[in-house]
Amino acid sequence: MQTKEKKLFSVHEDWVVVILGAIIIALSVGGLILAVPSFSWSNGSDLTNKVLSASNLATIGIQFLFVLPLALAGSLLCGKGIGGTLRTFPLVYLLTVAALILSGNSGVKALNLEAVIFSLVIGLLIGNLFRLPAWFKAALSTELYVKIGLVLLGTGVIFSDILKAGSLGLLQALVVVLSVWYFAFWVCKKLKVDQEMSMMISSAVSICGVSAAIATSGAIKGDSKKLSYVISMVLITAIPMMIFMPYVAAWFNFPQAVTGAWLGGSIDTTGAVVASGTLVGEEALKISTIVKFSQNVLLGLAAFAISIYWTYNKQAEGAAQTEKPTLRVIWERFPKFVLGFMAASLLFSFVISPETNSLVKGSLKNLQGLWFALAFTSIGLETNFRELFAQNSRKPLYAFLIAQGFNVVVTLVVAFLLFS
Repeated sequence: MQTKEKKLFSVHEDWVVVILGAIIIALSVGGLILAVPSFSWSNGSDLTNKVLSASNLATIGIQFLFVLPLALAGSLLCGKGIGGTLRTFPLVYLLTVAALILSGNSGVKALNLEAVIFSLVIGLLIGNLFRLPAWFKAALSTELYVKIGLVLLGTGVIFSDILKAGSLGLLQALVVVLSVWYFAFWVCKKLKVDQEMSMMISSAVSICGVSAAIATSGAIKGDSKKLSYVISMVLITAIPMMIFMPYVAAWFNFPQAVTGAWLGGSIDTTGAVVASGTLVGEEALKISTIVKFSQNVLLGLAAFAISIYWTYNKQAEGAAQTEKPTLRVIWERFPKFVLGFMAASLLFSFVISPETNSLVKGSLKNLQGLWFALAFTSIGLETNFRELFAQNSRKPLYAFLIAQGFNVVVTLVVAFLLFS
């Protein structure tokens, strides 16, 4: 039986994310560096003696005791109470650990399939094969978890690395993002896709896939079910692109630098970019990572620009413009978690010493991946395909595929112009 929890107070979710992200970073820099659990295995013996060993299970347990209070604090600050999180988070964590174990297999690693894919699949299987109670879905904090991951992602965006990467990667990222975003938005408009979905599709295709879709959803206060739809499209298309694009490049004998720039600018997930670049060669891997990294850097700026655009063009389906686009309104609609992302990037670029960075980056990278995986498990659990496709027509899917096709062609042309 569902019980209602008394709502004592509430802080905006984006500010909660900034607070929790700052706590994690401060604890790590202050010396509380969590050991990273091992999920790598190649056979049954490895699985039993390494991953499922007492010491590694203890490390996984300590990690749970670290993230659980943060999840509870997030729910409390957001006004949801902690009862629902106490009942759901342990299961979400266990399912996420199972996904991490599956993704740690050497055969899976050879394909460079990310843990979030397994998290999503496990969640989707449970969410679609079993009828989960409404209170369970209501207690999930998908956006909270993924935004914490995005703030922690900022600790790895180091400006000196961007400068070392050279101007070509940034130039390609800028040209591709602008051209593909506007084309995708135009296609969505032609197919009569609502503006909210159009924004998320355009950002996902042009910038950096899932992270961009989530950032855009936060900027426009988007519907979570529409966001799930877009994320599903991103992940479903990333896998075949990751596999077939390197072979297309090999068939036409593209130079490695061109191939790397093409892969980095076209494929929407970082893991898939690394996987495809590895299939081509060392130079392709380096260039593809630089280009994808450059696109990721544009995430904060894009979210800021989108929040301003959305404020000035608040014309979501059936909604009239009721607020004047004043600076106050722009600030209210601005996704505050982007400030956390940018602050983390600036902190680790100009304040944190390289020595400290080298000590904490492994732990922070692990926590970043964990929060993302927890979010994707939650997305799967709360997503029911029958409900999803009943509420959304197939037009967004057609728009996404057309825009992705345009992205592949335009990025290839730009890659040849800049890297050949």
